[in-house]
Amino acid sequence: MATLDLQEQEQVDAFKAWWKDNGRTVLWTLALVIGGIIGTQAWQSYKVTKRTEAAMMFSELMKQAASNDPKRINDAAAAVIDKYGSSAYAPRAALVAAQANIQARDAARAKTQLQWVIDHADEDGLKNVARLKLASVLLDEKNYADALKLLDATHADAYTGLYVDLKGDVLNAQGKTEEARAAYQDAFNRLDAKSMYRSLIQMKLDALGGAK
Repeated sequence: MATLDLQEQEQVDAFKAWWKDNGRTVLWTLALVIGGIIGTQAWQSYKVTKRTEAAMMFSELMKQAASNDPKRINDAAAAVIDKYGSSAYAPRAALVAAQANIQARDAARAKTQLQWVIDHADEDGLKNVARLKLASVLLDEKNYADALKLLDATHADAYTGLYVDLKGDVLNAQGKTEEARAAYQDAFNRLDAKSMYRSLIQMKLDALGGAK
């Protein structure tokens, strides 16, 4: 091996001295960077795995929904919510179970599930649907005040027709005929002319004597 000249030897000695003072920091930095890359990849893989598992459990819930057995539906929905409560499947599972409980006349459980969606769903559309369903349950219970609070909550414009129509139902149940008629007319005007739902609202208006 060729002998190092004086300048090269000085550079080697300088590097050795620098490495002695900074080498450990460099190694730790490299370890953190590499660990971060590996950690990010692992986390992404973990999230994909969890989403796949949640999707499979939700698929099982939908199979149970076809059975119309409230217990089986509730058990399957609870499994999704308990294990994957932060996923997009959890509020959907709660809505499926709530609908089954509404049909089974288990209002208490349905209300709990619908409120869970309102409190935890990240998607406004799901919250809008949950509020509508919960307001409908409260209307059946003659809890008009709380139903109206839900229907007055901020919601997407696309849902306004449905919200105002249900508000008309609540007002009509309270005997507030003129206010109910105004709500129905508002809902009627907001819905597409070809919508079959519009015909139902027209029937409500006709029952109150039509628009004035």
